[in-house]
Amino acid sequence: MVNKMLKWFGSGSLTLWCALMVSPAGAYASEVGEMVIPTLGDPNWWKWPLILLVVTFFMGIVAVLGGVGGGVLFVPIISGFFPFHLDFVRGTGLLVALCGALAAGPGLLKANLASLRLAMPVAVIASTMAIVGAMVGLALPTHIIQLSLGITILGIVIIMFTAKKSAIPDVQKPDNLSSALRITGIYHEPSMNKDINWQVHRTPMGLATFVIIGFMAGMFGLGAGWANVPVLNIMMGAPLKISVATSKFLLSITDTSAAWIYVNKGCVIPMMVVPSLIGIMLGSFIGVRILKVAKPTFIRWMVIAILLFAGLKAVHKGLTTMGIL
Repeated sequence: MVNKMLKWFGSGSLTLWCALMVSPAGAYASEVGEMVIPTLGDPNWWKWPLILLVVTFFMGIVAVLGGVGGGVLFVPIISGFFPFHLDFVRGTGLLVALCGALAAGPGLLKANLASLRLAMPVAVIASTMAIVGAMVGLALPTHIIQLSLGITILGIVIIMFTAKKSAIPDVQKPDNLSSALRITGIYHEPSMNKDINWQVHRTPMGLATFVIIGFMAGMFGLGAGWANVPVLNIMMGAPLKISVATSKFLLSITDTSAAWIYVNKGCVIPMMVVPSLIGIMLGSFIGVRILKVAKPTFIRWMVIAILLFAGLKAVHKGLTTMGIL
């Protein structure tokens, strides 16, 4: 029954997106800020979707190899180097991050890696703040968001450069809040061939941090995998595999909440979304194959370099729009 529903949902979603691609709402020309959406009557309307498809294809490869979500690469790169209005880029970025999360979520839950007990209290806070962040982001002037986005990306670069990971943190005793919420679990670690009992601590601090993470995810459309994993793993003490899997599941809740705000405001354009999602998914398939032979250290530095360049570009674009440069 579940499989039938999933098949129906998948085919229904594909039909909906195809209908939107050729619908009048997506076909009429409109100008918002610096973005001009071409009409299907324009003989050159296909150029930008094609370029997006190619760029996001390579972006999907790099995202898999670098261990980051597509959204954190998509938003700064597309907003910095493409003539698209930032609102549309952020809306598309959330759907890019959401797509990967929805694809991975069921499998991670089935494998007992994504923890519902850990995810749900975090999701309530993060998704609520993502809605607030999305509303604030759409209300502020674009140049302020562009400048803030650049500063945030540079902050992410610092986090990626300095962050450490612990496969199985040593949590001697859970705090009172995690005990009350029964945030604990068991998973099988094949490399050690044994079951690992895990628990978390510093839960109030972790939940408070997700207030900021959720707000930023909604405001900038980045997703939040870049921040979820360090907080769950280093701050709260969840095992790395549990942190990564739970982070992926969290994105499906957090990004959905924020995405509805952008959809409701008309900031989701199928002519941008469809090629971006197809490109990211195709690139991810290739990235998984390359990952088997790629050198992780080189890829990590490559992702840091790309984000650093995109962050500086976003800051420059924001300052230029404000007339400072």
